[in-house]
Amino acid sequence: MPNTMTDSRYSHAAMALHWLMAILLISLFSLGIYMHELPLSPDKLKLYSWHKWAGVTAFMLVLLRLLWRAGHRSPLLPAAMPGWQKTASHGMHHLLYVLMVAIPLSGWLMSSAKGFQTVYFGVLPLPDLLGKDKALGELLQTVHKILNLSLAALVVAHVGAALKHHLVDRDDVLSRMLPLRKRRQESPQTQTQTRTQSQAQSR
Repeated sequence: MPNTMTDSRYSHAAMALHWLMAILLISLFSLGIYMHELPLSPDKLKLYSWHKWAGVTAFMLVLLRLLWRAGHRSPLLPAAMPGWQKTASHGMHHLLYVLMVAIPLSGWLMSSAKGFQTVYFGVLPLPDLLGKDKALGELLQTVHKILNLSLAALVVAHVGAALKHHLVDRDDVLSRMLPLRKRRQESPQTQTQTRTQSQAQSR
């Protein structure tokens, strides 16, 4: 399997995709909360359009990121990390990807069911995925909200885990995703364990 990453660092392309997605997701969530409480007006409709454009962009970026991941192995987790933590880490990342695909897709379905076609940046009309159905649109709006709240909770847990590794465990789990941050120096024993783990996975 091709791999442009080292055993302990993400590539610049992977970092760029990660942080761009992080900025987009935070912006989308914040805008969604803000515009939901606004009274109906031309400004609210404009914000809804921006929200949908950003959502489509995030959807395309997560698909690009999945394609990237398919051809590039992630850096190895620290050899000293307990097995259950590694399992939890992999599970959290898989769930993050599921939600990052499901949320914009649910928003697209919701807009279609409510009869509001998405026109990307006001230029490119996207096909409606469903026929107009008010009841289904309301149901999909609830689904969209629940998925967003679930993603927000998962992101908080993700950030908390990364900070715990950086501040408590003092390993390089966080620093390997920071472009200007050098990896922490591992002990010779940990370096040997990591090399052994890398060789085992490459077989």
